[in-house]
Amino acid sequence: MTYPKPAIQILFLLLLVAPAVSAQEWTQWRGPARDGFVSAKNAPATWPEKLDRAWRVEIGEGYSSPVVSAGRAFVHSRRDPEEVVTAINLADGKVVWEQRYQASFKKNQYAVDMAKGPHATPLVIGDRLFTLGATGVLNAWDTATGRKLWTRDFSPSIDTSKLFYGTAASPLAVNGRLVVEVGSDVHGGKILGLDPASGATQWEWSGVGPGYASPVVIDAGKQAQIVAMTQEVIVGLDAKSGKELWSVAFPDEWHENIVTPLWTGTHLIVSGTRQGTHAFTIAEQNGKWQATEIWKNPDIAMYMSSPVAADGVVYAHSSKRKGQFVAFDEQTGAIRWATEGREGEHASLLLTPRHVVFLTNGADLIVAKRGTPAFTVERRYEVAESSTFATPVLLGSNILVRDATGLMLLTGK
Repeated sequence: MTYPKPAIQILFLLLLVAPAVSAQEWTQWRGPARDGFVSAKNAPATWPEKLDRAWRVEIGEGYSSPVVSAGRAFVHSRRDPEEVVTAINLADGKVVWEQRYQASFKKNQYAVDMAKGPHATPLVIGDRLFTLGATGVLNAWDTATGRKLWTRDFSPSIDTSKLFYGTAASPLAVNGRLVVEVGSDVHGGKILGLDPASGATQWEWSGVGPGYASPVVIDAGKQAQIVAMTQEVIVGLDAKSGKELWSVAFPDEWHENIVTPLWTGTHLIVSGTRQGTHAFTIAEQNGKWQATEIWKNPDIAMYMSSPVAADGVVYAHSSKRKGQFVAFDEQTGAIRWATEGREGEHASLLLTPRHVVFLTNGADLIVAKRGTPAFTVERRYEVAESSTFATPVLLGSNILVRDATGLMLLTGK
């Protein structure tokens, strides 16, 4: 059979893509450890001079990041008034299954430029996919067929008449449970430990309305804890029972606690656009757990971007100077280097063994060297024609990128 030249090029790209994406797993927000770290086997051995598009699929709007399991990408999006869940074959970009459900959503009046979501990134546990939409609808899906397994509808607790913009905290797996954070600034918030098989509640924490940051699991003194951001406080919960162990005030006048907390093993790093960046130690004293602030730096103010850390250095995107890339000392908060600014209003960060990867909302993918005394760019790519707010997924020599309405696979071969 004779193929026209464009078809031959596409076929060649797909043949190169298939082996590289077959064994990669990226099953939750910010990856396997929920910290943005990409292992050596999933990072490019050498960053190429250019990236070519292997495929692109129209999926609808939203900010939810893709996840990857068993050779498929799963992505949550909106085609108003429905939310859509799509499974895509990584090797060729073909849609394996798609499910839709009604999710009418009245956007907050202040969110003029924002899409209606969804915001939370899906979670894969075994053969189940969990999605949490902007209206608070939690669904469990069979990853192979797309069959809906169960639903929990928290939409009665979602109210955007004040400052709340919609559910954004990505589901979390811990101790055999599915953990979700739901609610709003009108009806208050809940953190729930659910049975992944049925959705039944196994434990519940109640308090003020949720923030937008996704909860994480930390291991502080051999005590597994869930750390979550509400609109006013940071809370630490026993990972088994959901019992509150500690809390510390972290208020924001616009209720914009968005940045995912980062646990370095010794420090809990949290940040906000008006609060600056703070570091806490988490320790048990006289039978009581306590979060103690050890430093703060008002000159590093993260807005929507969550940081990464390695070798005592934290890398971040700060909202100062219309967007700065920064590196600062984990122990003291002292800035090691910072760019001049105008790097955009948002950047998603990934950390590989040799590089820090920044994907800005302006579709610039910047690969910078780790461990250098100054910001040092190795490669820079323009990866899309529209905004890119979602976290990308590195798949060896390939990269999965979500733009304003589509999901694409780029290859460096």
